[in-house]
Amino acid sequence: MADAHATSSRLALPLSVRLRLFVLEAAVDATQRRDGTINRTLFSLYDRKAPADPRPDGSGVSSTDVTVDASRGLWARVFTPSVVESSPSLPSPRPVIVYFHGGGFTVFSAASLPYDALCRTLCSGVGAVVVSVNYRLAPEHRFPAAYEDGEAVLRYLGTTALPDHAGPVDLSTCFLAGDSAGANIAHHLAQRWTAATATSTPPPSDNPVHLAGIVLLEPYFGGEERTDAERTLEGVAPVVNIRRSDLWWKAFLPDGADRNHPATHVTGDAGQEPELPDAFPPAMVVVGGLDPLQDWDRRYAGMLRRKGRPVTVVEFPEAIHAFYFFPGLAVSGKLVDEIKVFVESIMAKQSSD
Repeated sequence: MADAHATSSRLALPLSVRLRLFVLEAAVDATQRRDGTINRTLFSLYDRKAPADPRPDGSGVSSTDVTVDASRGLWARVFTPSVVESSPSLPSPRPVIVYFHGGGFTVFSAASLPYDALCRTLCSGVGAVVVSVNYRLAPEHRFPAAYEDGEAVLRYLGTTALPDHAGPVDLSTCFLAGDSAGANIAHHLAQRWTAATATSTPPPSDNPVHLAGIVLLEPYFGGEERTDAERTLEGVAPVVNIRRSDLWWKAFLPDGADRNHPATHVTGDAGQEPELPDAFPPAMVVVGGLDPLQDWDRRYAGMLRRKGRPVTVVEFPEAIHAFYFFPGLAVSGKLVDEIKVFVESIMAKQSSD
C-alpha cells in the first residue's frame, strides 16, 4: 500500500469531476445525521431524477418503470437496447441484468440521474435488458429489507411479462449486478436465491430465473477491523471515509449489531465464512486502486476462490470509489467493456455445456 502522499499524487482528476465530487460529498454530509437518519427533503435538492422514456434515446435505449409490489413501494426501471446490431455476439432473446444502485443503503434511487445514465450505458454496451431495482432504503427499512426486495424482483421476473419494448428475454441467463451497497445486495441475493432453490423452498423449482453470474463494482463489505487501505486513504480518497461508512452501516444493520454482522463481513476473517450453495454463480469483482474498500473486495474474491467458486477480479489502479458516476473518465468506458466480456464468456460457456 502506497503512502498517503503517493496516493494523493495519483488523484489527478479533471476539474469537472472534482467539482461534482465536492457537491456529492457536501450533499451526503449535510443530510446524514449522527443517529443514522437521512434528511431526505434536503438530499432531494441534490438528487436529480430522470424520467423513464419508452422512446429510444440516441444510443437506442428505451426505458419503462414497472411496479413490483405496490404495498411496499417496490418498483424497477427496465432498460432495453433497441439496436441488437450493437452487440452482434449476443443472441436474441437477450440476457437480463438485474441492477442494484449504490448509496450506502440510504440514498439514491433507480431514477437518480447517475444511475439512469449508468444503466443506459450498460444496456447499450452489453446488449442486455437491464432491470434497475428501486429497493427500500435504510434506516426506515433496515436489514434485510433490501435483500427481500431483490428476491421479490426475481420472483416478479419469473411470473410477469416485461414491457413490450423489452422484447424476448432469456431468464436462464440472468445476471445480478450492483455498485457499492448495491453490490453487497447482489452478493447476498445470489446467496439467498441459490440456497432457496437448492432446498426446494421459494423460489419454486419451476421458476425460470437462473443466475448465470454476478457483477460487483467496488462492493461494500467491511468489518470491525480497519484495513490498510481504509487507514491509508482516510482523508485522501473521495466519497468513502470511515465516518460516513460507519454511519451507513449504523443505518442499515439491526439495532445493536456491529460491523462483523454477516451482512457486512463476508470474508471469514472475524468468524465463519458464509455458506455458498453449489449453484452460487461465477462472479466478477471490480476493485478500485484508490477505493478504501479495496482490501475487503480482494478478501471477498479470495473467499470465493477458497470455496472453489469461479471469480474474475478486474483491477483499475487509478479508480476512485464511484468512478462509474463520471462517464468522462477513461476507466468508465473500460468498465463496460469488461462487463461485456464477462457476460459473453458466461453465455458462451452455457452454450457449449
